Amino acid sequence: MVITHHGGQCFKVTFGDLTLVFDPIAKGATLPAVRFGADIALVSRDHPDMNGIEEVTYGDKIPFSITGPGEYERQGVAVQGFLSHSKYGLTKGQTEAVNTIYIVNLEDMTLVHLGALIGTELSPEVREGIDKIDVLFVPIGSNGVLSATDAHKLAVSLEPKIIVPMHWNGMGESKALEAFLKEAGNGSEKVDKLTLKKKDLTGRDGSILILTP
Repeated sequence: MVITHHGGQCFKVTFGDLTLVFDPIAKGATLPAVRFGADIALVSRDHPDMNGIEEVTYGDKIPFSITGPGEYERQGVAVQGFLSHSKYGLTKGQTEAVNTIYIVNLEDMTLVHLGALIGTELSPEVREGIDKIDVLFVPIGSNGVLSATDAHKLAVSLEPKIIVPMHWNGMGESKALEAFLKEAGNGSEKVDKLTLKKKDLTGRDGSILILTP
């Protein structure tokens, strides 16, 4: 499995011939739109910064789109989506918006993408659905998503093997990453891409990996 960061909350996950993407960036978004083909596209929040399904419909790839809570299976990938809430990018009159937390099982590993989550209190359904997390993608930027402090608190409570902060570059507060790392206080590693096999998780316990876009 290879994971790369494409800005904001967008991560591309490739394994074999299959490509999965979390929160692809659309045209007209805060960040530059992505442009690559995906087999599976997961959208946590219906906002241009995260709902660019057309941008990952490319070449011969037309993605199977998942845009909300439910249970899904596609090409050997099992996905669970759980209802949560966000305050990111609200329109006039809105007090909160739907956010979907995704749990993805593939290659004997579990990825959890929290989307544009605002609260640290997860529903019993989410807690029950999450067992052992190998990679946790957590928003840290405030301005409608978790603050650095709350993000760290929640991430630690979920006990993942690897923590990947998101929503810190080109969106969110300008010093969000620095604040998150200060909260963590135990060092981090910066990488261009994360190449991961199950055996690579041995000995990891809440390791913070910063994937540079």
